[in-house]
Amino acid sequence: MTREGRKETLSLVDAAEFLLEECRMVLPGMQALFGFQLIAVFSPSFSERLSAGEQRLHLIAIGLVALAVAIIMTPAAAHRQISAETMSRAFIMVATRLLLWSMLPLALGICLDFDLVGRLILGRGVLTTVLAAALFLVFVTLWFLLPRMRSVRETLALEE
Repeated sequence: MTREGRKETLSLVDAAEFLLEECRMVLPGMQALFGFQLIAVFSPSFSERLSAGEQRLHLIAIGLVALAVAIIMTPAAAHRQISAETMSRAFIMVATRLLLWSMLPLALGICLDFDLVGRLILGRGVLTTVLAAALFLVFVTLWFLLPRMRSVRETLALEE
């Protein structure tokens, strides 16, 4: 984008580079979360304080974060194998969708573990589930709904 706020059309190569960089920025956070999720299983309180069902819920959360990592790494892997020397608009569209799709299992995994931590701190009850659901709504609003709002898009000069 130019200094005056006008839109600037990116070349396919630049658009792909920005997209792959966005994937690279999100990936370390996902990997760190995945590592913490794995470490939690080896904590004595994991088996002492969580029921078998809650432990399975944590396993599902780990699986969701692993799925998010796999999805977000797909554009780079595909680019290297399919079109390392060329770029297409179709690749950018698919890679953009993959980046967005990775955010859903990430949000679900975070919220499931948030619910489990809430149960350890606040005790078992409806409150932790309500808080986890509210957190999920925050993720959905910030990551999916807000960017689609016309006023936000106009402010960011993404559409005329």
